[in-house]
Amino acid sequence: MPSPPTTSAARSSRLATRSWTHETRLLVGGLVVAAPALGVLAFALARSDLSPTQALASWGLAAALTFVLGLELRRRAVYPLRTLSNLLEALREGDYSLRGSRARRGDAVGEVVIEINALSRTLREQRLAVEEKSALLAKVIAALDIAVLAFDADGFLKLANPAAERLLGAAFVRLAGRSAQALGVDDWLDMDGAHIRERAFAGGSGRWEVRHSRFREGGLPHDLLVINDLSRALREEERLAWQRLLRVLGHELNNSLAPIRSMAGTLATLVAREPPPADWRDDASSALGVIGDRAEALARFMARYTAFARLPPPTTRTVEFASLARRVAQLEQRLAVHVESGPDVAIEADPDQIEQALINLLKNAVDAALETAGDVTLRWRHAGDALVAEIFDGGPGLPPSENLFVPFFTTKPGGSGIGLVLARQIAEAHGGSVTLAHRSDARGCVACLRLPA
Repeated sequence: MPSPPTTSAARSSRLATRSWTHETRLLVGGLVVAAPALGVLAFALARSDLSPTQALASWGLAAALTFVLGLELRRRAVYPLRTLSNLLEALREGDYSLRGSRARRGDAVGEVVIEINALSRTLREQRLAVEEKSALLAKVIAALDIAVLAFDADGFLKLANPAAERLLGAAFVRLAGRSAQALGVDDWLDMDGAHIRERAFAGGSGRWEVRHSRFREGGLPHDLLVINDLSRALREEERLAWQRLLRVLGHELNNSLAPIRSMAGTLATLVAREPPPADWRDDASSALGVIGDRAEALARFMARYTAFARLPPPTTRTVEFASLARRVAQLEQRLAVHVESGPDVAIEADPDQIEQALINLLKNAVDAALETAGDVTLRWRHAGDALVAEIFDGGPGLPPSENLFVPFFTTKPGGSGIGLVLARQIAEAHGGSVTLAHRSDARGCVACLRLPA
């Protein structure tokens, strides 16, 4: 059944009611509650023996007292609400020092005040934690030797750390608000992940590792650039590599040239003597033999260096690692290598190169085991998506040196210093690695060859 049409008077009444404040509605509600009592009082006074004037005065006094009590009731009802409003306003403004007092459990308003006080303490602790973390993050970013740039949704610079200021050759107060295009990094904002780029800036030029990522602030996407100078690190690593290589090359050349120089002097002395001694032919033959041996050793050294420097890329195919490992173990004739049965694993690899890497690692293990009459064990296992082959030896353990993987560095008499380096180079060419460590169960060393499986 359709509702009757609403009259304009009714609509005006509802609009007026909705426009009343909460305080007004409380007062009107209290007076409405008291209205029946006033009506009963008026009826009783009209039937009493009082004169009309006295009855009207009595009813007026009662009505005035009722109105005053209604005002007091409104004040008592509104005051806690205004207190709660002030507390919530302080929270909204970030002032967490205000607290509601005289609140107790079991009281409706008291429960609300207690919860607001607890919320204020929680927000204060959270803000303090955020401020401390923000201060720490700011100090970390400022201490970084890596340039950090942040751009807003429109591509304008809004953050730059001191390293970025040095890179761009200006203070942040001069850089703030400039576009990525004006700074010469706009194309980097379209990259994903890490890339190596060469570029010249006001603060320097060279090769840079650039990492681009996105974050949101205020609901809008922002861009973050992290720029790391690779040139200095590469130059330092190159310098150290050359120093190590020259030191090893110098040592090897001196080992060969010193006896050659000595024998050449001996030959010069023999040739200069008149008449020559009776056994000069034997002395000359011996000297020439030493010169030939050292020249041949130097030639072998250079051949090993050439082979190391020209390792071809692996030609991969499916290889059953178990059969390859057992075959390599059988090649070692100086000491029986114990092979533990492992899982049947197929790998995509160059079998010749992997075999050479295992031969080098096993040779080093056997060399170490022979020093102490120890044994050598080869085993392999799954480790996630990788194959891990481990070679345990009962030797004296790792020597105290950080140059074990430096080309031509060796601690063994007559060693070439190529085996470990070549094994690691082969493993890394296959996406794997080679590591050395002391054994935890006994004396000796464990060489670990990790390959993708």
